[in-house]
Amino acid sequence: MNLLDLLYIPLGVVAAPIWMRKKRQGWDQRVGHVETMLRKPACESTRTRVLLHAVSVGEVNALRALVPMMVEQADVIVSATTDTGLKQAQSLFGEIEAVEVVRYPLDCSWMVRRFLESVKPDVVGLVELEVWPNFIKGCVKRGIRVGIINGRLSVRSFKGYRRFRFFIGPTFRRLSFACVQDQDYADRIGVMGVSRDRVSITGSMKWDSVDASVHAHPCAKATEIAEAMGIDREKPMVIAGSTGPGEEALLDQAIADDVQLVIAPRKVERFDDAADAVPGCVRRSTGQCQPGAKRFLLDTIGELSAVYELADVVIVGRSFFDLYGSDPIEPAAMGKAVVIGPAYSDFSQAVGLLLDAKAVQVVDRQQVGQMVAGLLDNVLEREVMGQRARGCVLAQQGASKRHFEVLLSHAQHRA
Repeated sequence: MNLLDLLYIPLGVVAAPIWMRKKRQGWDQRVGHVETMLRKPACESTRTRVLLHAVSVGEVNALRALVPMMVEQADVIVSATTDTGLKQAQSLFGEIEAVEVVRYPLDCSWMVRRFLESVKPDVVGLVELEVWPNFIKGCVKRGIRVGIINGRLSVRSFKGYRRFRFFIGPTFRRLSFACVQDQDYADRIGVMGVSRDRVSITGSMKWDSVDASVHAHPCAKATEIAEAMGIDREKPMVIAGSTGPGEEALLDQAIADDVQLVIAPRKVERFDDAADAVPGCVRRSTGQCQPGAKRFLLDTIGELSAVYELADVVIVGRSFFDLYGSDPIEPAAMGKAVVIGPAYSDFSQAVGLLLDAKAVQVVDRQQVGQMVAGLLDNVLEREVMGQRARGCVLAQQGASKRHFEVLLSHAQHRA
């Protein structure tokens, strides 16, 4: 036990009323007992072992292209923190022989030690920015190179980190490498203490994690969902993905009553609130089918990608109030006409590139209904926006290959 452990204990007690509100599974795994999650012990493998840690669903999805590349040269362990992230990792990678999926431990030193002794990685890549002091210290102590991949540090997060730089700075300085998405993120990571010669601009792997090929028809999963819910594929369809508080009611009122609207809340715990905000909506989770309905709620996990294929227009949620936006890359890759609100600061890089390509429309909540109506009336404009969006995605791809090369080089030069 160290001084940081002693700090975590009272903080955990104080925060208990908050984290106990959510139903969390795998507590034995959260304290580092992940050996039962491994199909074979680490000692049985002679290959390089690469640990890729992704907090939740979004970060796991960013690994779609990287993991298949890595398994050609190494065994891969994908860890996740949240239950939904773990489920998504198992769905994407669980059937690949050279991949193990485990739960990431809490940051107490003895839990980290137990986890690392079971997993035994040669190199660790932390997706986006997941720098826990005891974990990174534990890796360094064992000679395991650890760094950030697909790194991003928003202006908002940077202000918080910088305020506590005296305490968190040593953790950043221990990183062996930081692969970041653009120059702004590189500058902020450098301020936090990562040596400039350890920072490289590799782009975002999220551009690689989506399929930008042209499909003549929606996939079988999309068709099944449409039939199960009573969605009429011959009539206009608007998909609002990753919505946040207030947006369900806003979009229900803003989108014309005769237009089909599917709303997919970002967080599981908000499904019931979203249903209350859209009275009479058809809920996917109930299994009900209601032909002729115009309002639908996708209150499931892992189906939004398929439903996007049904869209004439996609609205990217968490962007009309103060929630900092959601990721527009997936619907853009599908060639959809994408609309997003002005509060997208957490995804400013992606939105900026799409704006430069004239492939996305940014509107405030007073204008969203009018914008969507205009796009639904103009097939040519939707098609042009979609072509530009897909072209923008294709132009940005290649980051996963660059991350692959960095990780492999550090694995081969383990300290």
